[in-house]
Amino acid sequence: MRRVVVGTFWLLVALAAGRATAQEPRLVGRLPDQTRHAVEAVLDSARATGLPTEPLIDRALEGATKGASGDRILAAVRRLRADLAASRNALGAGVTSPEISAGASALRAGARPADLTRLRKLQSGQPVTVPAAVLTDLVALGVPPDTATMAVLALAGRVKDSEYLALRRNVERDVALGATPVAALEFQFESAGDRLTSGASPFGTPASSRPGPRKP
Repeated sequence: MRRVVVGTFWLLVALAAGRATAQEPRLVGRLPDQTRHAVEAVLDSARATGLPTEPLIDRALEGATKGASGDRILAAVRRLRADLAASRNALGAGVTSPEISAGASALRAGARPADLTRLRKLQSGQPVTVPAAVLTDLVALGVPPDTATMAVLALAGRVKDSEYLALRRNVERDVALGATPVAALEFQFESAGDRLTSGASPFGTPASSRPGPRKP
């Protein structure tokens, strides 16, 4: 009996050690061992607190692909973990992993945690994934963060996800045609005003029937 107890004890110790040193297979061979162990510790911490780990893995792999140093990769992963935590805290209870990830991207684009909290409230229980992602995309197109944030918040709870995506698509098209990002966004709001009031889709105007983007 004593041998069984001792054997079971050491088996449990071995299993615990195996869990503590579990590897993320996608990082093996892609990162130096020391960096990989440190990144895996961040993953463990994120997992233990209910944060999504896929964005962290993607960030580490992105750094590896670009040839970044181990220190820079680890710093980027840690910053993203902090953004994910801030996003989760701002969006509150019941938030999903896609919402946390989209919110973190919006924070990195220049939105504030208070903006995410307001977006959640205005969405009236609907997911914030698409609005937050569109905010990020608008900033990437050149719209100032404050302007992009105000635009998304102004539409929150009033339009569908497909209409948010149409907004982004139309702004991108107008910028490609020569409008400044802000002018393109302003044009979309001007053309949407009456349709918002009437209940029609504010961003469903076909490209062929829209006037060209105004020059600033």
